[in-house]
Amino acid sequence: MQYDAVLFDFDGVVVENPSPRRMYDALARTYEQLGRSDPAAETVQEILSGDFESIADRCRRLEVDTDTFCSQAASEMIRTQLADVERGLRSMYDDVAAVRSLEAPLGVVSDNHPTVVSRLLDRFGLRSLFETVYGCPLTPDGLARRKPDPTNIERAMDSLEAESALYVGDRPVDVQAAHNAGIDSALVARADDEMEMGTAESPDAAPTYRLASLTQLPAALE
Repeated sequence: MQYDAVLFDFDGVVVENPSPRRMYDALARTYEQLGRSDPAAETVQEILSGDFESIADRCRRLEVDTDTFCSQAASEMIRTQLADVERGLRSMYDDVAAVRSLEAPLGVVSDNHPTVVSRLLDRFGLRSLFETVYGCPLTPDGLARRKPDPTNIERAMDSLEAESALYVGDRPVDVQAAHNAGIDSALVARADDEMEMGTAESPDAAPTYRLASLTQLPAALE
């Protein structure tokens, strides 16, 4: 099928996933800076899943302003991810090179912070490849737009003036987001993937394509 745009998830598709351990360490530093200790492991998952109500409730119990907490946590998580790339602990996938052969306009729709996405695209020399980029800041509005919410996919399609797009992700929640946006999806399942997050795959949101690598994407779209 011909698409007039191809959109990509970022972590786990374009670049390697951030380390859950390193994200927890960033959160621990946030707690320390706010005069608190021993963050619950669930808090990282609440942040990554966009569960603002649980974050706000946790802040109330900690007697910490929610906006202050989210701002500090975002700063630490951004700093940690950028540092990991500079230290060689995280890189882009080699098979991203296959994306350069696609003729349709390309975009990125990620749940990661937009600062991280933009900085890493620049760092790996990929910024010119993608015409539009959407991320999710650590704010109530940003968290509400995390997948499976289709808002950012729809905004990316509008910016590319696309009516028929394909969304490429690595988790069932990416497939569900594409389904909610009314578009096709491709699920990349690399053999070395270790991070499993998001919703379980459902019968009404099965991927249109299943790929072991982005190298298979051009042929799938012929």
